[in-house]
Amino acid sequence: MQLIIDSANLDEIRELVDYYPIDGVTTNPSIIVKEKKNFLQLLEEIREVIGCNRELFVQTLADHAEEIVKEAKYIRENILDKLVIKVPVTKEGIKAIKALSEAGVRTMATTIYTPLQGYIAAKAGAAYITPYVNRIEKLEGNAVNVVKEIVQILEKHHFNSKVLAASFKNVQQVHDVCLVGAHGVTIPPDILRLCFSHRATEANVKVFMEDWQKEYGEKSIVDTNKIKI
Repeated sequence: MQLIIDSANLDEIRELVDYYPIDGVTTNPSIIVKEKKNFLQLLEEIREVIGCNRELFVQTLADHAEEIVKEAKYIRENILDKLVIKVPVTKEGIKAIKALSEAGVRTMATTIYTPLQGYIAAKAGAAYITPYVNRIEKLEGNAVNVVKEIVQILEKHHFNSKVLAASFKNVQQVHDVCLVGAHGVTIPPDILRLCFSHRATEANVKVFMEDWQKEYGEKSIVDTNKIKI
């Protein structure tokens, strides 16, 4: 199961890649403009931080299929290595996904709200199907069930696409889509940190350290051969 960072902030990406088993980075126009940098320069810097073996997801902005394909080719010419082009599942977007798939370009079908949107995107050749979990719930939909049913459709009909769930506002949403079979999640840094933190864990570590120091002082485990029992 893939663990992806949903951010374009270099400092946060650098920290999370250093500490956690990150598989890649997703970006979109909204989070890129927050960084107030040249588009390609920022993508190149993200690539430098994450290396050539992690996937970088970049979204097109055009409305028409031909222009989406043109933008995708432009991005691919400038950003090397494991690149995935994000395309919203509009009518023009599906047409573009078909064309890009036929050209061997890996795509993510994004802005998905229903299982049938996921099915059509998979049939068009998208490598990733991306339901928007929190946004589905804001519309009073059952986001977890949407993810579950997309996974079932892909498995039942032997599509090669993966479900990479996005749009999270809390840890419980991440937990729930993991349980129903999502192949990956893309999470903003603040939510990602919460997935790995628990006050009980910190308390346990503090007790272990205090007990050790009461007996052995500041000596570390590597100095145990010098400790006399």
